[in-house]
Amino acid sequence: MTSSPDHGSRSRLGRSAALAALALPLAAFGMAPPAEARIRCENGYQIVNGSPISTPYCQDALLGRVARARGWKVSDAAIRNNPNLKRHVCQHVGRDIRVYMACIDANSLGRRFH
Repeated sequence: MTSSPDHGSRSRLGRSAALAALALPLAAFGMAPPAEARIRCENGYQIVNGSPISTPYCQDALLGRVARARGWKVSDAAIRNNPNLKRHVCQHVGRDIRVYMACIDANSLGRRFH
């Protein structure tokens, strides 16, 4: 009597090969260094693919930096999240040419009728 092939061992072998094939890319993905998800600002401009783009986030960060250089104890997040604080800071440091664009809307009074 001849021995019949064991179908159970073949299916186990196929499953383990499939698991190994799936595990290899996942392991390689896990070894890759994590991408940096932080916004990079330079002088009030966000750097996107090497190009500077003016964004409110980076303009507010620049305003915070200039305000702290002039002695204000204020964070970038506080300026971003509180329009009244931004307006107050702009009233004091808004004439600095570095923050002119960041303060242009904060100091506007809207429509003026004569």
